[in-house]
Amino acid sequence: MSERPIPNAVPHLAGNEWRYLKECLDTNWVSSVGPFVDRFERETAAAVGAAHAVAAVTGTAALHVALLTAGVRPGDEVLVPTLTFIATANAVCYCGAVPVFVDVEASTWGLDPAKVEDFLAKECDVRGGVVINRATGRTVRAMLPVHLYGHPVDLDAFLDLAARWPVALVEDSAESLGARYKGRPVGVAGLVGCLSFNGNKIVTAGGGGMLLTNDAAVAERARSLTTHARADATEWIHREVGYNYRLTNLQAALGVAQLEQLGAFVEAKRRTADAYAAAVAALEGVEPFVEQPWARSTYWMFSVLLDPRRFGAAREVILAANADGIGFRPLWYPLHRQPVFADRQAYRIEIADDLHARGVSLPVSVGISDAERARVIDRLARCRRPR
Repeated sequence: MSERPIPNAVPHLAGNEWRYLKECLDTNWVSSVGPFVDRFERETAAAVGAAHAVAAVTGTAALHVALLTAGVRPGDEVLVPTLTFIATANAVCYCGAVPVFVDVEASTWGLDPAKVEDFLAKECDVRGGVVINRATGRTVRAMLPVHLYGHPVDLDAFLDLAARWPVALVEDSAESLGARYKGRPVGVAGLVGCLSFNGNKIVTAGGGGMLLTNDAAVAERARSLTTHARADATEWIHREVGYNYRLTNLQAALGVAQLEQLGAFVEAKRRTADAYAAAVAALEGVEPFVEQPWARSTYWMFSVLLDPRRFGAAREVILAANADGIGFRPLWYPLHRQPVFADRQAYRIEIADDLHARGVSLPVSVGISDAERARVIDRLARCRRPR
């Protein structure tokens, strides 16, 4: 009998999920309002130290609304890291705005603040209190760093940029609930941030997202936009176009149960990362991603860079492992190379392509066992080419 597959990342349902979902069914609160929606917002806000949290149907929806509340308008530009899931750039496009792709750091794999500053200083002018991209004539309205794979970006550097340039800081924390930067939770340093609760995230609601902010006016506008921008509590009156981005009480119930286990989930992920790091130290040609000393990563993904001289193409390694039922996956496909964004501006892309070419993310589900981790490392080791 063949061994069981090892997926890359799947939910771990070990708490009050059944109990809370049954409560929804027993009380008939199953749609887009209900006590668990309110509770999920309150408890998520408390978990990250935000004054306000507004639930949304997906992380992408939360990011779309976050950008709107940050003032992103049709025709504006938003600075986006090229190494991230395409939803980051798609949300910019939903606003009618244009993503400008900037390279990532070799150390964090997140948006490089030095290159962002270089772009602002060398490619832009400040006119009338806004930043103008000289090449396009468009207003650069926001910068959108992503806390990639559970690891924070260098937030202080972006806060410094936001203080010196009239550009809003919006945090994409979709992959990084529970991560910390210099002891502070990520997602609330800028004007607004967002989370995702997709099925493979560290905490899942089966879907869903959350907008985070310390600004009461931003929270109020986000709540309006996610509920069709209804302007009157009694009559169906709408003074602007809104969106049906409401989270259901069923999803929120699942999210609350998962959030109760966040600390244990983060510790489990970090144990897996430690085990993998120790194991690959003995494998020539494997370079693990290293947590920065000022960061506490959740290791939503644990990734390594492979030396092509020992492993050949990373895609061949991934396909071989997948054929054996072991869920290796590539890093995100760089956005400046996506066909849909082929005509968009990209600035100083020097790191991201190499990371993508050599990067592999290993299975890291919360419930992965010691034996499964050993199988993962054995499969990686067997992909090495003979000397």
